Amino acid sequence: MESLTDRFARKLNYVRISITDRCNYRCVYCMPPEGIPALEHHRILRYEEILFLCEALVAMGVRRVRFTGGEPLVRKGVLPFLKELRERFPSLRVALTTNGSLLKPYAQDLAALDLDSLNVSLDTLDPERFRQLTRLGCLQDVLGGLDAVSRAGVAPIKLNTVLIRGENDHEIPALLDFAHRRGHLLRLIEFMPLEDQRWSSDAFIGADEILRSLPGPGDWIEEEEAEAGVVKGPARYFRNRVTAQRLGIIAAVSHHFCSQCNRLRITATGELRTCLFAQEGTNLRPFLAAQDKEGLEKALRRSVLEKPRCWEDVQDGKLHMSHIGG
Repeated sequence: MESLTDRFARKLNYVRISITDRCNYRCVYCMPPEGIPALEHHRILRYEEILFLCEALVAMGVRRVRFTGGEPLVRKGVLPFLKELRERFPSLRVALTTNGSLLKPYAQDLAALDLDSLNVSLDTLDPERFRQLTRLGCLQDVLGGLDAVSRAGVAPIKLNTVLIRGENDHEIPALLDFAHRRGHLLRLIEFMPLEDQRWSSDAFIGADEILRSLPGPGDWIEEEEAEAGVVKGPARYFRNRVTAQRLGIIAAVSHHFCSQCNRLRITATGELRTCLFAQEGTNLRPFLAAQDKEGLEKALRRSVLEKPRCWEDVQDGKLHMSHIGG
């Protein structure tokens, strides 16, 4: 079957699927302080529908899928679902993004899944600042969870840090040291303009400034993609020539990767978004509920032809990350 390709000849082989809108945190860059109304359960894609979707996506050349939320581990049955997914699609690269708060009780089960990547949000190592940034979270829950999955053998583990000027930018050296000691890969992420009430240019720190602020800035050498050993994605990877530590920087704003974008997003309700910043999407739920392979394929191919050239063409600062999946 012909692979998914948009009108700019970009092959779309990576899909992020949100399996729930619910989260036990209220992170400042993800949703407003009061949270957002939870979707009714019947509006959320059933696991059977997600498996049917993945079958169609794999047939159309998708090679990587990442499950997000909300917080995916709050959804009942997520681990048996991931186990079945791994069994049905053994060649599919499967990853999970989590806030880390629920890792500890699931450590052994996650290790058994042999995930291709586990990404954990960690924006600060200061307990009080962690509570302020997440509004509800406890840092020790995440640190304990990281200890548990590391002992269980889960690897690789990536730590995602959204940098916000005046909040956590001074913690870069401590975060680097923490990641290095534990053998995790730290990825520093530019604060993206998804929600106007929180984002401001004053809080934004671009990739070039991030590089200058690293300890021993001249020691960090950018890796070529082949050397980095990763498929094409948003992160630029660097290696410290003294310590050999690796670091990722995701510059979605200052050095966007739109021309090489290979990804699609599926919301928890089954809406296809061809761009993180897109205001509207295509509702795939009718085709998933009816197990309509032909209709689903047509909808996917028609939608990818509408994928914008660049996020700047569609962004207007009115999206909450929790609506579309982190």
